[in-house]
Parts: sequence; C-alpha cells; structure tokens
Amino acid sequence: MSDLRYRILPSPIGPILVVAAGLEDDLHAAGKPRQSRDTIALLHPFDGPAAYAVERAARVLAGPIEPDESIASHAAEQLEEYFAGRRDTFDLALDWRGVRGFTRAALEAVCEIPYGETASYGEVAVMAGTPRAARAVGTACSVTPFSIVVPVHRVIRSDGSIGEYGGHPEVKRFLLDLEKQDADEVADV
Repeated sequence: MSDLRYRILPSPIGPILVVAAGLEDDLHAAGKPRQSRDTIALLHPFDGPAAYAVERAARVLAGPIEPDESIASHAAEQLEEYFAGRRDTFDLALDWRGVRGFTRAALEAVCEIPYGETASYGEVAVMAGTPRAARAVGTACSVTPFSIVVPVHRVIRSDGSIGEYGGHPEVKRFLLDLEKQDADEVADV
C-alpha cells in the first residue's frame, strides 16, 4: 500500500487510530459521482503512546504513514454518531486487500450480526461456512484491521461470557452495553 495517512480520533473508549489509503470514487445510485472519500486501511482503538500505535500500523500495512488531520472525515462523523447512539451501521469504504481467506469470510460474517445482538464464535464459524472453525473465528476477530466498524465486539464465547477483546474486556463490555441500551430504547418506542 502507498499513500497512507493517519489521524487519531478521540472516543469514549480512548483514542482511535484511523489509517486511510488513497481515495475511492463513489458512484451515486443515479450514476452521478458523489463526493470522494478515503478508503480505510485500518481503524483501531489503542492505548499507550500514539507513536507506538502508528509505528505498529506502518509495519502491519507495510508502508510509511504520514499524519493528516483532514483524512477520514466520514469515519470521524460516523464514529461520533455511533458513540452518541445515533448510528447502528457503518457506511465506510474499507480496504480489504490485506484480509484474505477464512479471516475475511469470518469478518464478513461478523458484519451480519445485528446491532445490539451477539453471536458465539461457533455461530460465526457456521455463518462463514466452516462450522468447525470457532477458534479460527477468534483469531480473525483478534487480527481485524477494522475494529468497531466490523463489530468483532459482538462475538462472544459459547458460555455467554464476553471474552477479552485484545486484552481489554472493559472496552468490549462498554461497546456491548452501548448497543444494548440503544437497542432497548428503540424497542421501547
């Protein structure tokens, strides 16, 4: 990948590193060009020094990353709406080139888990077409380049416990509670 730029967004779960790769030219349903937007190569919350998170992303994405506060405005807006309870799905252009094989199938299956709901690793394996691959689903979730927007936080253990979420179960609990609260409020209306 080349032309990688990053931005750090504040959030209730801590800073989120967003790395964008180039621009995507979107076509509106009527066939007219719509505003171009960045293609997201990586979107991940982090703790610790920002320089370390950026350095790690550069290794993962195999290229230098330059700061650019003007990138990923769609991601910033949609994340803000999500954390405010005004968005339950994301409409971002994701760069899936580095995600292959079963990992991609598992992460695409994760995207099918409805907002405010959960599925077990085994259930996601079935959804991804490989019923005996529950552990591989766990691996796919742990290496996703697109946290939150690919809702790996909705994948839980078969016993109903939430699991680790990259060593931060409190972040996973926060995201699940946020979605459950919003889903319950909608159901009460």
